Amino acid sequence: MANTDGNGYTIGFATVMVLVVGGILAALATGLKPAIKENERFEKQQNILYAMGINENGDDTGSVNSIPTDRVEEEYNKYIKETYIIQGGKIAQSDEAFKVDMKKESKLPKSERKMPLYVGERDGKKFFVIPMYGKGLWDAIWGYVSLDDKLVVQGATFDHKGETPGLGANIKERYFMDDFIGETIMNNGKFAGITVAKGNNDPKNITKDDNEVDALAGATITGDGVTAMIKGTLKSYIPHIQNLK
Repeated sequence: MANTDGNGYTIGFATVMVLVVGGILAALATGLKPAIKENERFEKQQNILYAMGINENGDDTGSVNSIPTDRVEEEYNKYIKETYIIQGGKIAQSDEAFKVDMKKESKLPKSERKMPLYVGERDGKKFFVIPMYGKGLWDAIWGYVSLDDKLVVQGATFDHKGETPGLGANIKERYFMDDFIGETIMNNGKFAGITVAKGNNDPKNITKDDNEVDALAGATITGDGVTAMIKGTLKSYIPHIQNLK
């Protein structure tokens, strides 16, 4: 009978359990990978459409309701008409735009980055949907914003990896995202972007030509990250959008 009291038995048992559990987890990860990839595709399509104002939000301002996954691919193919990649100052139509990983591209020099652009049409109106990736207080933040041919924001969606609940994490709340709708990113013909501003003195966001939205309480650094992400991303797109209009 084996001696179960010795250190050798304990170490051996622990080793076997690590191997067994590791094998199970590896098998599960491999088996779930296609489903994970599919869910990531659906989520990206939901976000692009949401930025175009295509969602299932009600009249209330509390909930964020994207197009359900069982319909989102059909809706995406219905509304997105063209996709482009901007790289090195040049733009080219490309079916590979959807596959671009903004996180990976953000680590490259700006001159080498691939920047996707999605062009959609809805009710006879053209939308230019731009993906964004930046840095919040604790970790990554990202989102999408859509512009019309006058460079006015038609919708926005934001998300984060690790912002503080109830504070910076509120960038993904509908009341914050809705504030961007109708804002212009130009000022006297020049790019100005949009600033998430403390002391904006416009809590209901009625003024739409001031290039500002009201900041989130207690989330200054996250708001600054959203500002930097918007300004740093959109400026590179403007010349190309103006040429496509």
